[in-house]
Amino acid sequence: MQTVTLQAPGQLHYHESTFDATLLPGEALVRIHRIGVCGTDLHAYRGRQPFFTYPRILGHELGVEVIELADEASTLQIGSRCSVEPYLNCGHCIACRRGKTNCCASLQVLGVHTDGGMREYLKVPVHKLHPSLTLSYEQLALVETLAIGAHAVERAGLTPQDTVLVIGAGPIGLSVIEFVKLAGVPLVVTDREETRLAFCRSQLGVAQTLPANEDLPVRLPECLNGDLPTVVFDATGNPASMMKAFDFVAQGGKLVYVGLFQGDVTFQDPMFHRKEITLMASRNALPGTFTTIIRAMEAGRLDTTPWITHRSSLTAVAGSFPGWLEPGSGVVKAMIDLS
Repeated sequence: MQTVTLQAPGQLHYHESTFDATLLPGEALVRIHRIGVCGTDLHAYRGRQPFFTYPRILGHELGVEVIELADEASTLQIGSRCSVEPYLNCGHCIACRRGKTNCCASLQVLGVHTDGGMREYLKVPVHKLHPSLTLSYEQLALVETLAIGAHAVERAGLTPQDTVLVIGAGPIGLSVIEFVKLAGVPLVVTDREETRLAFCRSQLGVAQTLPANEDLPVRLPECLNGDLPTVVFDATGNPASMMKAFDFVAQGGKLVYVGLFQGDVTFQDPMFHRKEITLMASRNALPGTFTTIIRAMEAGRLDTTPWITHRSSLTAVAGSFPGWLEPGSGVVKAMIDLS
């Protein structure tokens, strides 16, 4: 079986591996057709990904085909095209019992804590497969990325009275933007790279973008009738940005951390209390979020066509990663094709 393994930081290795296709009850054998490359994969390649050990088979944004089922499944059949929900939860811890399977106490994420999809075949619990009759494998591979943003927006509980700032216009920030747009509230996006802001304007229809520089504190209220935003999403995973984000939250507002880094977050406590800021973390997504996104994509309310800027075959991916990390590469989303 064709496989790519991240042996150590900066060392992707293409090789043939053996695979035991024996299924346990409740499992499906899937053939992987598309793999989206996300920030987690790139951070792991650099050696900067929390909760990560080497060697590891990367890949958790997957568009797959069901080729075998251990037993009958009401929503699946041989040949079903599916998105994979890559969060393997225990089902019995306090988080799982309360329906928060995304933050299970012993969560195993494919491609992070356990081997993922940079290979031809994978065994997956049936209930982690989300099928579509109409979406392509490429679209299905993007559902997990979208789910990260969708869950963050769900966490924020946006109302028509809210205004939003999204900090960071990488793939995760873009996924947040998509669902803020669907909520129909005023939106400002900021990033250090003008190319990303230009992408937001031209491809996502974001009307108000600002460079993340020293003028941001002055220019931001000008975009929102003199006020600061009531909800700020930080999707950078950059410690300086995440700590600075407190300054941009309106009195009584919310700050949602979508990105993460290895280290501590500090903030000025009097300011935090004076504004009565609600601070939230957002981790992964819930099963229902995958279904909601697939239905929205099927209905044409989410268009992921502009997202994919770079492509690779599985055999060439080891040589592609260094280029994707170059600051001027223009990567929004890279897609690996196994078909």
